[in-house]
Amino acid sequence: MNPSPPMRHPLQKWPGIALALALLMASCAPPVAIDDAAASPTIPAGTRLAAELVRGARPQAGAGECWAEELTPAVIETVTDQVEVAPARTATDGKPAQPATYRSQVQQRILSERSDVWFQVPCPEQIGPEVVASLQRALKVRGLYRGPVTGMLDPATATAIRRYQAPQGLDSAKLSLAAARQLGLVAFDRDDLQ
Repeated sequence: MNPSPPMRHPLQKWPGIALALALLMASCAPPVAIDDAAASPTIPAGTRLAAELVRGARPQAGAGECWAEELTPAVIETVTDQVEVAPARTATDGKPAQPATYRSQVQQRILSERSDVWFQVPCPEQIGPEVVASLQRALKVRGLYRGPVTGMLDPATATAIRRYQAPQGLDSAKLSLAAARQLGLVAFDRDDLQ
């Protein structure tokens, strides 16, 4: 007995239609303003990626899930104070004889510890040259990518990904699954829509 072929999403049967729909969705999204000096976009309210982050140990990956790790550095505050060692002395005639002497005292305080941050990413089989080209176009429309559309995940594309994700709470050049969905590059599962 021959097993029945696995069920495929209708758009997987016709990749050209899927690509056209992805481009249409990416081009219909409202543009994101970018301040060239800061190189960070203004993201509309309610589109935060930080809610998708898992801190600490690597989460258990389910079937068809891929995860990426980003190390967040510790945030340390350094405060330098001038501490008086000897007070100023005055002469008998009231004029200053010797100025006060000071020494610098440096203190550091950890504001937030270094931590591992995990987030879902599109699996490698979901990110081909066509999808990367669509990603580049979607980021270009938003003013975040200024290079040519090559379909290759190059440093300029990675920088644009970081520019898109950082204001939403994910400072990473690795494309998160949530950002890919926002940009219309990856379809939502039915379970995610409920």
